[in-house]
Amino acid sequence: MIERERFYEIARASLVELDTQYEISLELNYLRDIDINKIDKLLSHSFALLSNLIKSK
Repeated sequence: MIERERFYEIARASLVELDTQYEISLELNYLRDIDINKIDKLLSHSFALLSNLIKSK
């Protein structure tokens, strides 16, 4: 179980890194509005799923 929990923590940290890159892309106006909405939803959903997996240990 410890290995799985560690994997989830690493995955969540990677998602936080991705969110940072996303914020930079927003500041540089690299994304279209339709992409922004999709990415927002995907990031939020993925973070919620990973957080719930970590809590369920």
